[in-house]
Amino acid sequence: MDRVFVEEVVTRSFSHLPPTHYIIKIQSFSSLANDEYEVDDNEDGHYKCSEFEAGRYKWNLVLYPNGNKRKNVKDHISVYLGIANTNSLSFGWEAYAIFCLFLLDQNKDRFLIVQDGMGNAKRFHGLKHEWGFDEFISLEDFNDASNGYLVDDTCVFGAEVFVKERNVAKGECLSMIKNSTSFKHVWKIEKFSYLTNYKDSELFTAANHKWKLGLYPRGDADASGYLSLFLFLTDPNVKIYAGFTMRILDQVQGTRHKTFVNNKGMWFDSPTYGWGSSRLVELSQLKDPGNGLLVNDVCIVEAEVTVFRILKSL
Repeated sequence: MDRVFVEEVVTRSFSHLPPTHYIIKIQSFSSLANDEYEVDDNEDGHYKCSEFEAGRYKWNLVLYPNGNKRKNVKDHISVYLGIANTNSLSFGWEAYAIFCLFLLDQNKDRFLIVQDGMGNAKRFHGLKHEWGFDEFISLEDFNDASNGYLVDDTCVFGAEVFVKERNVAKGECLSMIKNSTSFKHVWKIEKFSYLTNYKDSELFTAANHKWKLGLYPRGDADASGYLSLFLFLTDPNVKIYAGFTMRILDQVQGTRHKTFVNNKGMWFDSPTYGWGSSRLVELSQLKDPGNGLLVNDVCIVEAEVTVFRILKSL
């Protein structure tokens, strides 16, 4: 299949209305064009105008009085619109703008307007700070006194910029974990009998993300008289599908653990909402010395986490 490329179309028109956003009057233009003094410490003969604001962004005009040498432009003035102050923009910034560049015909008090003939918005981003016209106007036409663009060595340029607001598409990256590995964490709770309210474990790492256990020593609102235990993902802006096992360890015989298992997995997506068991073990069984679950007022909780999928926003 053949590909078709549409050549950029530039239109030129006239208007008696001045540009909305910016005008610059340059006196002694010939001095600028002849490089009699250094402008902006540049070596390619361009002049960057002062910043102006349009559509919540800062912009400036960039003029090449003898053409843009980097693009081998000859016998023309090159004029561009540049986005300014990009260091203040957020990472990954981009702006879409439709713009017109102006040059005053001082004889007829009207403006030459140069713009994209298709009315397309241009995308400004980290690798493309400028858009405009390499051959804005020929030096022959510009210097012709009958055209009125350069009168008494003075000219006037301008710009209008209309920023197009764009809906930002939501993007996500789903990572499927092959050969998932279980990550184990042990939480030793001392002076258990003194606990009356909800208690968090220290944070631990599984699959490069932070997790914690949450324990209700006397049961949550739905399970009075039980020990309730839950697993939480504490990292924000990420969703993780994981299987998990939680145990209250038998510290005497090592075989009669109280265990909750979910091998199929659940989605964890909030630091304040976890998964687990409201009725992991009755408090009467927990405190029975014969079960080995509470020894010297110490309870040992073990958790295993196996991550299957990770979903992150782009």
